[in-house]
Amino acid sequence: MTSLREQIKGRVAWWSVGLVCVALVVTSRPAHAAGGALDLLYERTVMSAAGARCALFTPQVSAALDASRLQARGAALRAGARIETLGQTEGRAWRKARAADCRSPDLATAAGRVRSAFAGYSKLARMDYPGEVADWSADRSTSRSGERWKLSQTSAFGWDRLRFGLAGQYGAPRLTAVAVFADNATPYSARLVIRDITRTSGPYLDLRSRGRGGKLTLAARTSPRSASRVFTADARGPAGPMLLPADAKAGWAFRFPAAAQTALAGLDPREAVMVEFVFAGPSGDRVRQAHVEVGDFAAGRAFLAAGAR
Repeated sequence: MTSLREQIKGRVAWWSVGLVCVALVVTSRPAHAAGGALDLLYERTVMSAAGARCALFTPQVSAALDASRLQARGAALRAGARIETLGQTEGRAWRKARAADCRSPDLATAAGRVRSAFAGYSKLARMDYPGEVADWSADRSTSRSGERWKLSQTSAFGWDRLRFGLAGQYGAPRLTAVAVFADNATPYSARLVIRDITRTSGPYLDLRSRGRGGKLTLAARTSPRSASRVFTADARGPAGPMLLPADAKAGWAFRFPAAAQTALAGLDPREAVMVEFVFAGPSGDRVRQAHVEVGDFAAGRAFLAAGAR
């Protein structure tokens, strides 16, 4: 049986350069990219599982390692790896971690590399997570000037604009949607429509609907209503100045319950969710729909957690 050191020999250089290099994997040919991302996923899952089992890391280091693991998982999916293949890779990693001797010098060496990498990673205040259609931007710096975005994605729907993600000032950020309407319309409610993973076997990806560059549109990545969960915003109010999209003077902010944030983090990075803004009309409600790419939302959330104190 090969030792843990032999399992990861030749691949551990990424620990010394930080926990943020997984995006480089997807720049190669798809087959090679998927293989590289699966290798990273295996290594990071081994260390994450071994860290939890053997109490190797602080909560912040564990969160950073989890963020890196989630990035590798998302990169593998986007590069064409099958869900079954990911499950097999993670299963091998968990079995390796369970078999590892917590007192092993090999494990101690690998854990030391993780801690050294975290020393640099912990100093990062911002991180961008490129998606296939839209990107997430994470910012874990602190501010005394009011509520601000910690993790966000921007998009346009018709003439209107949306900024969506995690916002806050102190404490845990909340899942928030901020919309600016070109006609100054005022919605009375907002809904977040997310695929129900308990009723579906995977993401809905309509290969017949493609946009620029042959990529699937966000609408083509969204599950039908019959296979979705709907979360209604539990708070509404004028958006603070730091939450508004660029150059906007006013907009509406909607807060969603914590369960919606958890559900979003559990989705496939290739899919999208829908935000519906509801307006009262003379003949009943009118709805305007915006779409958000799931992408590396889970990894971005873990990045924020890694900076929490």
